[in-house]
Amino acid sequence: MKVKNLKIHALKRLTFSLGLLLPLSILLSCNDDNKGSNDFPDIQTPDGFKVEKVVGGLQLPTSMTWDDQGNMYVVEAGGGLEPEKLAPIRIMKIENGKATEVVDLASKGINPAVVGLAWYNGAFYITHRADDLTGAVSRVTMDGQVETIFKGIIDSQAEHQINDIRVGPDGRMYVAVGPAGNAGVVDKSVAPWIMRSPNVHTTPCQDIVLLGKNFKTPDFRSSNPGDTVLTGAYLPYGTPSMPGQVIKGVQLCGGSILAFDPANALGTMETYAWGFRNLIGLAWSSTGEMYGAENGYDVRGARPVKGEIDATLRIRKGMWYGIPDFSASRKPLTDATFEVPDSLQAMVVLNGQPQGKNLGFVIDHQASGLTPPDPSVVVGRHEVNSSPSMIDVAPSSWGDLAGMLFVAEWGDLAPPTNPLRGKAPAGSRVVMIDPSTGNMQPFLSNMQPGPASAQGSKEAGIERPFGVRFGPDGALYVVDYGVVTIDMSKKPPYAYQPGTGSIWKVTKQ
Repeated sequence: MKVKNLKIHALKRLTFSLGLLLPLSILLSCNDDNKGSNDFPDIQTPDGFKVEKVVGGLQLPTSMTWDDQGNMYVVEAGGGLEPEKLAPIRIMKIENGKATEVVDLASKGINPAVVGLAWYNGAFYITHRADDLTGAVSRVTMDGQVETIFKGIIDSQAEHQINDIRVGPDGRMYVAVGPAGNAGVVDKSVAPWIMRSPNVHTTPCQDIVLLGKNFKTPDFRSSNPGDTVLTGAYLPYGTPSMPGQVIKGVQLCGGSILAFDPANALGTMETYAWGFRNLIGLAWSSTGEMYGAENGYDVRGARPVKGEIDATLRIRKGMWYGIPDFSASRKPLTDATFEVPDSLQAMVVLNGQPQGKNLGFVIDHQASGLTPPDPSVVVGRHEVNSSPSMIDVAPSSWGDLAGMLFVAEWGDLAPPTNPLRGKAPAGSRVVMIDPSTGNMQPFLSNMQPGPASAQGSKEAGIERPFGVRFGPDGALYVVDYGVVTIDMSKKPPYAYQPGTGSIWKVTKQ
């Protein structure tokens, strides 16, 4: 054992004997050199860890899983933030540094993007869009037989879809479902989706009562530049709301965690918790505590929000988490902190009268029976726009780091999602969070912040980590989605580079 590792253990014994909390920075390293042993000089890891590249050349990969024999598989999403198919949609077997197609999902009628992948009772389970672009879960056998477990999540007809799928400690399946729109209102920022699915809107998990606020925006569907529309929260584009209007809750709701028995999904479907922004990843500790990683608000659309953080959350059964009326830190959006310049906001109209340009609430919480969320559920405070994605919990084999949360930060898409951000990148790394303190430290990152491709590096580096899982061998595996850049001359302004995805492996030395 290295001398500095001996120092760490001595420090920990002293700290615990005194009843103190040892910072993650001391757990990870005893000096300023936070670069582990690996063949990739542009990648930083803590001392005592090694980084290997398992495979490269993947086409927009998102999630991985292992079968009962310990074989690794990864799913390629086939798409991004727009409806179009951009690349193959496949389940790939990873073996000896190569990726081999197991199932061509596109040929089976699966629509992009495929995000979640789990192995359960001899088959794969995936999250994706159905033929009508609603959110769906399907069972896929090794020989390519596909069975739809359920479909019909309306919110997935917009930019946020159904994401992670995990088998919980209780044997049920859990899925993380994104909501339609940025903050409860659909608008021009999701125009390609609205044109395909005009009825798309945010859906609640229980009956809610609206305050009747409407957002006045130019009508992108009209050839007359002077035409405008009023759109209310939880309603299709161009549909105004009224004070006291009740929006009925639905079983397959957005911004939620849904739990079910895959043998009878709709018959057992339960809303485990709801009121999330774009919740991506789910995980449980060894004691059964549940966590989720959430993408926060954007500064876009009819109801832009100047977020202060993105969040990793403790998940409590039955809780409403406050979106679209509370921030990622679970503060009310009536706080002026979250306001953006008027030039970026839509006029709010109530009972036909302009109310100015402000956020405020869109739901009557008391009439809806909703309790403001408890801010203590925020366990990880990520940089705003860093896009926390998949999450996992370190196993007992990781010793002193067992129980720590590992979260992939996919990175920002500014300026389209946040014109106020500036040039400093966010995310493009994996962080480690101590759930007992909220202390967060980088665990896998580039020497310079942001994606490796943005730095002009000639060495292999991290681009956009999306998936994280501890494998059956105890190693941490990271799915790197690959290169995505911003090109404001394009509509939409996102430039994907299929074939740049990879899987990284981090092991303790």
